[in-house]
This record gives sequence, structure tokens and C-alpha cells, in this order.
Amino acid sequence: MSTSRAEVGHDIGVNNSNNNNNSDNRIIDDSYSTKSILVTNHEVDQPKNSGISDRNRNANGRYSDANDDDDENGSISDISRQGGGNESDENDEDRDRERRLVRKVDLRLCTIAGILCSLNLLDSGIISSASVTTIFEDLGLGVGNRYSVSILVYTVASVTFQLPATLLVRFLGPRIVFSGITVGFGIVTLCTAFITTWKQMIGLRILLGIMQSAIFPGLSYLISTWYTRKEQQLRFAFLQSGEVTVVGLGGFLNFGLNHLNGRGGLAGWRWMFLVQGMVAIVIGFITYLWIVDFPENSHKSFRFLTRNEQLLAETRISNDRGDVKPEAFSWQSCLVHFLDPKLYGFCMMFFLLNLVSTSLSYFLPIILQSGMGFSTDQAILLSAPPYFYAVIPVIISSIVGDKYQLRGLVITFNCVCTVVGFSMLGFANQVTVRYVGTYLATGAYVSNWAAMNAYQASNIAGQWKRATFAASITACNGLGGIAGSFIVRQNEAPRYMTAIWISIGSHILIIGIVVLFSLYFWHVNKKQKEGKKLLEETVDFRYTF
Repeated sequence: MSTSRAEVGHDIGVNNSNNNNNSDNRIIDDSYSTKSILVTNHEVDQPKNSGISDRNRNANGRYSDANDDDDENGSISDISRQGGGNESDENDEDRDRERRLVRKVDLRLCTIAGILCSLNLLDSGIISSASVTTIFEDLGLGVGNRYSVSILVYTVASVTFQLPATLLVRFLGPRIVFSGITVGFGIVTLCTAFITTWKQMIGLRILLGIMQSAIFPGLSYLISTWYTRKEQQLRFAFLQSGEVTVVGLGGFLNFGLNHLNGRGGLAGWRWMFLVQGMVAIVIGFITYLWIVDFPENSHKSFRFLTRNEQLLAETRISNDRGDVKPEAFSWQSCLVHFLDPKLYGFCMMFFLLNLVSTSLSYFLPIILQSGMGFSTDQAILLSAPPYFYAVIPVIISSIVGDKYQLRGLVITFNCVCTVVGFSMLGFANQVTVRYVGTYLATGAYVSNWAAMNAYQASNIAGQWKRATFAASITACNGLGGIAGSFIVRQNEAPRYMTAIWISIGSHILIIGIVVLFSLYFWHVNKKQKEGKKLLEETVDFRYTF
């Protein structure tokens, strides 16, 4: 974005006479559309035969129908001059083509992304299920805060490497990074089956945190580059649904593996790490073939898009926000975004959210056993159903959020449900009511993970800004996990009031942050509509609240 454009933001939509000076504007022509898409954010380099030529910009400064003559390589504008009926048919054809493209991306990206994200919760599922077996006695984890420390070091390692790991996804490509770290995750998990001391557990969990550092921010970043802002929350919901479903199934698997206790000279908890480590290694090799690259590099993916489909994918994102291709990398292009106050608001929201998710995902079996009186097997089994239930609210709330673009309202509703769920868990006397509270709280925080990711991704523009925000937010999400690993105190059983009050208070704070964001977004959107402000250095960009 040129300096002159930023300085005269109130004159963005004036007339075409000023537009001839903007030589960085481009029109992307291709064979599948009757429209020529004008990209004004930055110059997009394309092959010489891609049909890009310099054009004048129309009055709205962003996208226009091209009624001028095209060059000999593609006369799409000639087609657009045909009868209205033909144009309508071709528009319907374009929409059908776009729907097919989105379904194809859903199949290839959201499926594997959900499985990869589940590895993080799979780890928490294994160690939480193991926590009600003999692992404390076998490794000496039951002394003091050693169990909480084993969770802490994993999170610290993950947080430390998240920004460089996310940038590595862009530099090396998703196929190499995600397949490599998944195989590494599987190897470390498998090795955990053979450790003999709590110190060895600490060392392996540091390695595990490093291996997982790119998963959440890298996949959030990758998904945000493929989908328009109106499509993102449902896709994050697909990711979460796959994740919690796998975790729920993992609870049943852990129940069965615990019954192998003594087989082959291995304790039940060792079988959990051994089998699921081997599964992760297999998933890692599948990931290399299944996961897709970024839209402009989708031809590097294994048997994915045709050339026309790739052009359509790039055009969709340019049409939505104009950041389909990254600017040239420099550390300044990433670090400058730490001056954006929105980053700290989003980081605080994810920090507060993960206070709850960590306390429930790592400690739910302990709460069920020590807090509600269930046996070891019952605690492992009963920790799975809340995750299956979570699929329902995350899908419903995401459909509503995407259809009506109500990000803040959906987040607020989920926060209220979380508060009610923890109130039932902390203040009710009946075990049934307390257990139902775990359903409500789990479904709400899982739903909010998808809603918050769509909230932040919808309100920023630029590839390196997306990478920086994704890594920073996930890092603060991890810091919330560090705090969350210490709020469930076993000496407070059966009520765990510290965890209850912190979880309730954190979600009241999230509601407050959403209110502040909504007021700010409404104010600056009003200025943008009046032509007095340029948002995110992108013409016609408005915040979603």
C-alpha cells in the first residue's frame, strides 16, 4: 500500500482520473470466469501467459467488471458483453465451480488438519488417562507438583518454538513440516512407553512440545489462507470436530489398552503410549501425501487441483481480502505487527480460554475419580462422551457465525455456557448434575476455539501478519495452558473451587474484551464507510464483529 494512498484514505472512492497513477494494480484474467479481478493490495507476479495486464481502477478501488478489450491471449471481456442470459448462466457455472473447489479443499485440508490437531489433545488424553492408573507410582510422578510440571514443560517448549515453527511452514511447505513433526511426535510418544523415571518423562515432554509447536498456529494459518472470511469459522469447526472426535475415541482406546496391563511385561499406561505412538507415525507418512500446500503453491500438492482450479482458489482470496501471495519476507514485516493493539486483545482471549481447556482435558479423569467417586475404568470411559457432545455446539454455532457474521455474539454465548457449566460442576450437589456440567463446559470452550480463530482471522489482512498473529496467539494460548495446569489442585477435591472460580472469571473477562473489540470495530467501520479511514491497508476492508 503506497504512502499516498494511506494519506488520502478519505478520497479512496473519488474518480478514475487519479487511478491511472497506480501502476501496481493488476487484473487477473483466466478461462473460467466472466469477470476480471482487480487486485490493488500489491503487485502479484504471475507467469507471462497468465493474462495479467495493467488496467485502470474503477471508482471503488478494488474489483470491477472489465469492459475494455483484452489482449490476444484472452478476450474474456468479449464474453461478458454477450446477452444477460448467457452471463447469468456463466455466473451460475462459476458458483458451481467454486462450490466444487471448496468441497475438494474441505476433503483434503480439513480432514487431515483435524487429525493432526487431535495429536495434541491425544497426548493430553493419554497422560490424563494414565494419571488414574499406576503411572504415578511407576515413575514417581505423584510426589509434589511433578505431574503439573510434566504438563508445564511441554507447554513451555511448544510456546518457545511456535513463531519460528510457523514461519517454517511457509518456507519449507506444509507437506514437509507437518509430516516431519508428526512422525517425530509418534517416535517420542512411543519412547515414553519405556521410560523408568519422572525425569525421563520431563525430558521427553520437552521434545514433544517442540514437535507440536507448529501444529495449531501452522494449521490455523494454512486454513485462513484457503478460505474467505465468511467460510472460516465452519472450517475451524470441522477441524475441532475431527479433533474432539478422535480424542473421544482415544478415551475408549485407552480404556481397552489399560486392560492389557501386564501383557508383554508392560503396564497398561505403557501400552497407551506405545500403540498411539505407532499410530502417529503412520499418520505422519499419510500426511505427506494428503495435506495440501498454500493456494499459490497448490500445484506442489499430491494430485490435488488443476491449473484452472488453482487460479480460481487464488482469485477467491484476492476477491475477499487481496492477500493471496506473501510479501517478501523480512523480520521487520513480522515484528511490525506487534505494534497492533488487536494482537494483545486476541492473545488475552486465547490465554483465558486455554485456562479452561487445559484444566479439563488434562484433569477430567482425576476430577471424575477423586471429585465424583468413579472407579479408574469409569473415569477413563466417562471422560470421552463430553468430547463427542462438543461436536454438536461447535458445528451449530459456527454455521450461525458464518451465515450471519456474528463472531462476537457467538463467543459471548459460548462464554455464558461455560460459566453455567462450571457453576454446575462446582456448586451442585448431585453427581449427575456435576457431570452434565462437564458436557456444557467442554462443548462451549471447544466451540469458542473455532469462533475465536475465525474472529481474529477475519479481522486482519496480509500473509506475514496472519503468520505472526497465529503464532503469537497460539503462544499465549500455551501460556494459558501453563496456568491451567496448576489451577486444579488435588487437595481441593471434590469441589476444586480454585479451578471453578478462575474458569468462571476468565470467561467473564473474555466477554469484556469482546465488548471492547465490538465497540472499536463499529467505530472504525463507520469511519471507513464515510471514506475517512483505510483499514488493514486494504481498500474496502471492514472489520467483522
